[in-house]
Amino acid sequence: MAASTMSSHSLSPSIDSRSGFCAEIKTFYSIRSPVPLPSPSLPLSFPSYAFSLLPSPLPLHPALIDASTGETVSYPHFLSQFGSLTANLLTHFSISKGDVVLVLSPTRMDFLVLYMSLLSIGAVVSPVNPALTPSEISRLVQLSKPSLVFATSSTLQKLPSGLNAILLDTPRFKNMFQTPPTNFENIKQIEVLQSDLAVIQYSSGTTGRVKAAALSHRSFIAMTAGYRALKPAGPQVTLTTAPTFHSMGFFFFLKGLALGDTTVVLTGERVTLANMIRAANRYKVTEMTAAPPVVVAMAKSGDLAPEDLLALETVICGGAPVHVESARRFQERFPHVQLSQGYGSTEGGGISRMIGREECSRLKSVGRLVENVQVKIVDPNTGTALSVGQPGELWIKSPACMTGYIGDDEANAAAFDSDGWLKTGDLCYIDQDGFLYVVDRLKELIKYKAYQVPPAELEHVLHSHPEVADAAVMPIPHDEVGQIPVALVVRRDGSTLCETEVIDYVAKKVAPYKKIRKVLFVNKIPKSPSGKILRRELSNHILGSSLSRL
Repeated sequence: MAASTMSSHSLSPSIDSRSGFCAEIKTFYSIRSPVPLPSPSLPLSFPSYAFSLLPSPLPLHPALIDASTGETVSYPHFLSQFGSLTANLLTHFSISKGDVVLVLSPTRMDFLVLYMSLLSIGAVVSPVNPALTPSEISRLVQLSKPSLVFATSSTLQKLPSGLNAILLDTPRFKNMFQTPPTNFENIKQIEVLQSDLAVIQYSSGTTGRVKAAALSHRSFIAMTAGYRALKPAGPQVTLTTAPTFHSMGFFFFLKGLALGDTTVVLTGERVTLANMIRAANRYKVTEMTAAPPVVVAMAKSGDLAPEDLLALETVICGGAPVHVESARRFQERFPHVQLSQGYGSTEGGGISRMIGREECSRLKSVGRLVENVQVKIVDPNTGTALSVGQPGELWIKSPACMTGYIGDDEANAAAFDSDGWLKTGDLCYIDQDGFLYVVDRLKELIKYKAYQVPPAELEHVLHSHPEVADAAVMPIPHDEVGQIPVALVVRRDGSTLCETEVIDYVAKKVAPYKKIRKVLFVNKIPKSPSGKILRRELSNHILGSSLSRL
């Protein structure tokens, strides 16, 4: 496979080898060894890249294990299923390169085969949270315009009418894994470019309502190459706890196959700490992904026995920073486990992570920049690029970055500068040793259990209530879930609207993780002359006189 040469910064004397900062152009580079990537001009889908990494003969250990049923899928069986499903999709459903395919279902074992088959023929995979309401799903359908949907009997009724849907929980779909059509040899091989759109994931970006982030095949190739370069000897057994509609869960699903590891999947709708621990013990899991609330729960749980999690070596934590005291408690309870915090986003891919015990001891950091990533720290007021130790907005360039938001020129203009730097909306700094620290979010998203909860969306729902004159939504810290959404509501004259009524009204219109958890009734919402909510002033209001009421 052709590969690009390593980045020139590895030889540049103008870059500080300790921090990665180049004073000449005010840019930070990863201090890790650059990872060669396939030449961008080489036609290459992510599945083709992933299969090229597998050894010959194929691994003897399972590719997938269903923790709920104990079902296993071997690597030879996986490739056989992949071939049959790909052939059937092309033959019976006329899926063309560039077609968007929505997937609306709780996590399933057959997802990975489905994703790889769709990607291999140039279709665009768009996983959706099945807990969303019909109106929320309708918004995503408007953004991505799918030509086909894979759903289940329980999620089908949430879809807008008129969509072509295939049910995953039927014999018809199961049979597509077993027998390829007889005339498949006559179908022409589809050429997929690395720059082609591969996945649409949904994000609220820096502000406002949900957006459709477009990610190319090269994005997943680049992230996988980075993990492969630092892969420990021998196969890992990885427990993925994040659902595949989440960017972290989706990537780890794909990455596990490409690296020849065993991925333990928690199928079904409800994932609990108890079934995570049970699966980790039963299958001798060496690595698991975990959102911060899971890390906190593991550190606090009184149900864990001394013989639990003895095979576990690494917990990879992302989605939001872990509070320092919670990280310290985790390390004290599991001294043999490395808590590897990382930082990334739907739009930017992986940006930083911790590797090795020494890095994992930096409890306030989210690790060092990953391979092939460039970063600027920019003063959000002046636009001036800053230096080591100076906090500002994090801007990035990376082969894993999204290509943009679909059909949203205004959002793209706000997300990228004229030179192609992606603005993360996060206030960060990098220290003299190259460690990245997330100080605050310039963007207004609330992080509840690593899920994005956009205040603007909840404010839109609140304003639709006939007895609400004005409203704003803000986060307050919460030890177990990170942050919870709190609504500040101005009642209409004469209204006796109470907290429970507001909470119930919103809960009927949004997914469970977006629910309002507390309500404060106020006389007015502080706003600028242009009508923009003054969120800092609002935050001071919450942290001041009203905090005692929460």
